[in-house]
Amino acid sequence: KYQEPILVSGTDGVGTKLKLAFMADKHNTIGQDAVAMCVNDILVQGAEPLFFLDYIAVDKVDAEKVANIVQGVAKACQESGCALIGGETAEMAGFYSQGEYDIAGFCVGVVEKSKMITGDKVAPGDVLLGLPSSGVHSNGFSLVRKICFEVMNYDMSTEIPEFGCSLGEKLLTPTRLYPKSCLPLIEKFDLHGMVHITGILPEKCDAEINAAAWEIPVVFKKLQEWGNVPWAEMYRTFNMGVGMVLVVAPEEADAVRSHLTSAGEPFYELGNVVAGNKKAIMKGGVFSE
Repeated sequence: KYQEPILVSGTDGVGTKLKLAFMADKHNTIGQDAVAMCVNDILVQGAEPLFFLDYIAVDKVDAEKVANIVQGVAKACQESGCALIGGETAEMAGFYSQGEYDIAGFCVGVVEKSKMITGDKVAPGDVLLGLPSSGVHSNGFSLVRKICFEVMNYDMSTEIPEFGCSLGEKLLTPTRLYPKSCLPLIEKFDLHGMVHITGILPEKCDAEINAAAWEIPVVFKKLQEWGNVPWAEMYRTFNMGVGMVLVVAPEEADAVRSHLTSAGEPFYELGNVVAGNKKAIMKGGVFSE
């Protein structure tokens, strides 16, 4: 179906969220985090994921544990519409602590040249629509671990009434996969930009965000409370409930809203692109700026 196909690739790991999987001895969701960090990153360029490969490095191979990890990878690939075509398992005795491992991966996708999202079209007046995250995703876990396990002295089995589940269950919620939600939008509309939590604004543009446009998920409220973290630092470190941002031309904004609504996709009216110098300006909500 592609007339001028452009290949796009992305690679990433899971980071220190892995430490929580070790603590909980739960390994069937962490593979989704590895896949999501890759497919979401190529998605923002308009690319449809084609295939994924994983790399798992262990101290000593535990067949059941590796199978659980790969189960999460395979399920996430299936949900993202890409093939898991292989991978590598490396046994590195003495390099990793007993029972620990690392996982990374990379994916390759394809986009029609004329539909490639580069950010060059982003301009003042563009509308910013946010898609909800599934939780903490895979960023900021060094701070999460410090707050939960050093400041609060909790463990993974600690029941948190506000969560309705254990701390471990909430924190290990896997990163949301956005291809099924976003690929139809990329196909149908001329999106000016997409941002997977972080992104780069063109020269002479700011993103003006209304921080009161969405309800901050309780997990972030509790992390802020437990760690007494300044709100500005919270917004710098975490997704705060918004995992993907769409930058939409004002003339297409209503049609994009209608598409999301008809598809049953919740979204937030985050704000607009305005004239400026490559800053994100937060207003309202818990911000006093």
